[in-house]
Amino acid sequence: MPPPPAPESLIPLSPAVFHILLSLADEDRHGYAVIQDVAARTGGEVKLGAGTLYRSIQRMLEQDLIVETESRLAPGTDDERRRYYRITPFGRKVARAEAERLAGLVQLARASGVIPGKA
Repeated sequence: MPPPPAPESLIPLSPAVFHILLSLADEDRHGYAVIQDVAARTGGEVKLGAGTLYRSIQRMLEQDLIVETESRLAPGTDDERRRYYRITPFGRKVARAEAERLAGLVQLARASGVIPGKA
C-alpha cells in the first residue's frame, strides 16, 4: 500500500469538505446531523444540500479523510439506515493544513489593510 499523500497536496479544500471535516472533528455524525451542525456553526450562512454532502462524503471516503463507522450514538433508538462518519487522523491533518492556509490568507489581508487588525 503506498503511503498517504502529503496533507498539503489536497488543499485548498472546497468549503463543503472543510465544513464537513470541522463537523466531524468533535464527534461522529450521520449525514443529516452534519448538515444541521454546519448550519448551526455558521449561523445559517452555510447550508449544505444533500447532493453536495453525499458527493463530498464519497470523495472524502476515497481520499481517506473520513471513514464510515458502525458505532451509533443511541443504539436501538437510531435509524439503522443512517450511516455514521468519523474523521481519520489523515483527515485531521488535512483540516489543520487548510486552517493554517486560511489563517495565512487572513494575515496577508490584514497586512495589506484589506481588513482591520494586527498583521
